[in-house]
Amino acid sequence: MTDIDRPLVEEHSLDRDCTTLSRHVLQQLQSFNAEAQDLSALMNRIALAAKIISRRLSRAGLVEGALGFTGGMNVQGESVKKMDAYANDVFISVFKQSGLVCRLASEEMEKPYYIPENCPIGRYTLIYDPIDGSSNVDINLNIGSIFSIRKQEGDDIDGNASDLLQNGHKQIAAGYVLYGPSTMLVYSIGTGVHSFTLDPSLGEFILSNENIKIPDHGPIYSMNEGNFWQWEESIRDYIRYVHRHEGYTARYSGALVGDFHRILSQGGVFIYPGTVKKPEGKLRLLYESAPLAFLMEQAGGRASTGTQDLLEVVPEALHTRTPLIIGSKEDVALVESFIQDRARESKEALISRS
Repeated sequence: MTDIDRPLVEEHSLDRDCTTLSRHVLQQLQSFNAEAQDLSALMNRIALAAKIISRRLSRAGLVEGALGFTGGMNVQGESVKKMDAYANDVFISVFKQSGLVCRLASEEMEKPYYIPENCPIGRYTLIYDPIDGSSNVDINLNIGSIFSIRKQEGDDIDGNASDLLQNGHKQIAAGYVLYGPSTMLVYSIGTGVHSFTLDPSLGEFILSNENIKIPDHGPIYSMNEGNFWQWEESIRDYIRYVHRHEGYTARYSGALVGDFHRILSQGGVFIYPGTVKKPEGKLRLLYESAPLAFLMEQAGGRASTGTQDLLEVVPEALHTRTPLIIGSKEDVALVESFIQDRARESKEALISRS
């Protein structure tokens, strides 16, 4: 490299290093209007929450009260980890100061949390899963946070946030934070999917991958095969298929964000189906499935319940659950084909008996 070339390389490197999250949001919207500034400020607040949680996680084994269970149960009847409660409180504390968010809705709260001082001007609702994969916390494996932003519609007179009971297309932004070897924040505001890596020396999330696109087909299938005999026969048909064909690799960590990130990066499909006893599945629509579906479609993939596009599903309640099949278009379509085949066989059998 000549001395003439070196300043150009250094200038390009410096420009890349300076692409922070807030700057990137404004660049994506190509505007400095009020809404663009609101979204930039909201993403900054999410980034701040992620930094605080990341710091806590990096020292979890050394901090008293960071690991283990609180002894309480959440609205879903699940035991609450101390990090679940801590992370939930972090999001509340951070957004109390935003002036932009009137309500927060989370897996850890039965009803939305209102910030009265923000409500006269706050036009947005943050929906989030503060810690996804919390069973991994105590054994130091990757976990994540999932978030979605929606505009508040109407006056919300009843205090139940009934305007949130709309399909996933109503999201104006969604993303997740992955706490792993590095802390990453991945987001979309409807202009593609972009990832940022936290630089601890700067205390900033720096752009690391822009306009992420998932392959149309990938080698990974990610699901908990320990539930094999609890699934509908159609899902077992799919498992038998991948077991008998070359080119498939199973990867499952027990943390939705980590497994989703692998699929987004390498292609394939993540499947969390319902069971015979619980056909609605386990994952919550508003703050787990729908945000990730928003991201996946922006990256060129698909998300489905098996019978319906995920973003078309309208929740009946704040904590509505849904099956999830998400990933590369061809791989999602393959899983759906097994579900359709079984449905057709059942219909034909019913007709023949009648």
